[in-house]
Amino acid sequence: MALHFELVTPAALVRSEDVYMVVVPGTEGEFGVLEGHAPVMATVKDGDLKIYKTEGAQPTTIRVVGGFAEVGTSGLTVLAESIQD
Repeated sequence: MALHFELVTPAALVRSEDVYMVVVPGTEGEFGVLEGHAPVMATVKDGDLKIYKTEGAQPTTIRVVGGFAEVGTSGLTVLAESIQD
């Protein structure tokens, strides 16, 4: 099974893909999201979003600036204020 992940900014849909896990820099601390995670909504602090394509893989890192993360039945959506390359 895979987690459907979307990263969105006000300017564009940055990513939309199925992944193994995403680690989100939440304001209350980092948290990992796998397929089947309980529904939750959290604020995102400035930091590195880590995307694991497969179990045991090295993560792809995207620097995000603020925003919100929502886990629901359709997967994880991160609504970032902006991203830094």
